[in-house]
Amino acid sequence: MKQAKERRLYLFDDKALAVLIVPLIIEQFLAVLVGMADSVMIASVGEAAVSGVSLVDNIMVLFINAFSALAAGGAVICGQYLGQRDEKLACRASTQIVWFVTLVSLVLMVVIYCGKWFILHVVFGSIDGDVMRHANIYLLIVSASIPFLAMYNAGAAIFRAMGDSKAPMKVSILMNLINVTGNAVLIYGFHMGAEGVAIPTLVSRMTAAIVIIAMLVNQKLRLHIDRDFHFRPDGRMIRRILSIGVPNGLENSMFQLGKILVLSLVSSFGTYAIAANAVCNVIAMFEILPGVAVNLAITTVIARCVGADMYDQARYYTKKLIGITYAGMCLMNILIVLLLPIILRIYNLSDITSEITRQIIYLHTISSMLVWPISFSLPSTLRAAGDAQVTMYISLISMWLFRIVFSYILGKYMGMGVFGVWAAMIIDWCFRAVCMMIRYKSGRWMLKKAV
Repeated sequence: MKQAKERRLYLFDDKALAVLIVPLIIEQFLAVLVGMADSVMIASVGEAAVSGVSLVDNIMVLFINAFSALAAGGAVICGQYLGQRDEKLACRASTQIVWFVTLVSLVLMVVIYCGKWFILHVVFGSIDGDVMRHANIYLLIVSASIPFLAMYNAGAAIFRAMGDSKAPMKVSILMNLINVTGNAVLIYGFHMGAEGVAIPTLVSRMTAAIVIIAMLVNQKLRLHIDRDFHFRPDGRMIRRILSIGVPNGLENSMFQLGKILVLSLVSSFGTYAIAANAVCNVIAMFEILPGVAVNLAITTVIARCVGADMYDQARYYTKKLIGITYAGMCLMNILIVLLLPIILRIYNLSDITSEITRQIIYLHTISSMLVWPISFSLPSTLRAAGDAQVTMYISLISMWLFRIVFSYILGKYMGMGVFGVWAAMIIDWCFRAVCMMIRYKSGRWMLKKAV
């Protein structure tokens, strides 16, 4: 009875958590769905267009992860200041993160344009002339959208830091509607190629950035940014943001690089393996979708608790939110397993591709429901508390040692093929889960407060 009464005084009640989590799930679901719609529409142009766009997207993700991580670092700092009830410093941190992330993204954009020849001819290697043409067009247009996406990510992170995930969800819906509609009009109506996908991407990101920044200059918001748009760098604040953002960015970028390296191994197994891997990647995104959404909520909630020095609440919400993650993952994964026969028929796969896809999805489904939340949700608590360096070290060691090395051992040398690559990924998850649990149980993360 006493414990229940005390919990009524906690920072987030059940209604507040639901208001935070539900829009995040909707936003993530729409992002995955729109990504699938984009791939279907560009596929109608031809294989050269699909290949060119896909090659560029693999590179762009490396850069996008960098400033997305900086935005997440800023959200942690803002959340911890809000936990301290220091809204003045929280707003100052908000202004710093928007400006700093935008400046970093502008530098990255210039680097991409200056290194365009290197990316197209050295990184991509010897590719067909038609693929090169589509890749060149797509890279030229989409690179211009990087600063706008950076501004949107920074703005969305700030809204989530104050517990408002509905505003960025609405902006995301607008962005995705513009993107899908634009793709349909330019590809099906004007019969464009890569530019038919690139132009709506640029326009939608520009719109999202303008809208979310316009919302953030509202001085009545608990977190807002300065109206004068005059950047006055605060070195101390920026260092705090970087202390979370840089390790998180390195972790995300290296993870993407690892995926690219493993993809080259999968390609060596043959066409059926490439097709099975591609289909499994799409299905897997839906299976982990609830966890990805709740992880964003964990950052908001735990940063606030840590800022207020309420570590008992941080532990309570970690347990509760990971429990919600398990429940959401179980529901989603059971639904996908039930729909799997229909999904495989839609893709019209060959018998051998269909069978290996089914085996991989069963493995991924079981592992997602058992291991994924500890491997990826628990680190969100550690990062929100300021313990980002340790999670980075664990993730990098695990990825290179288990995901990459074991992919070659199981997939290539033990003859397990693409199934062995996915099995290596699950071993990686298990190692992460053990290490993250040890770190969490040690309590050392409670000594890493960022502000």
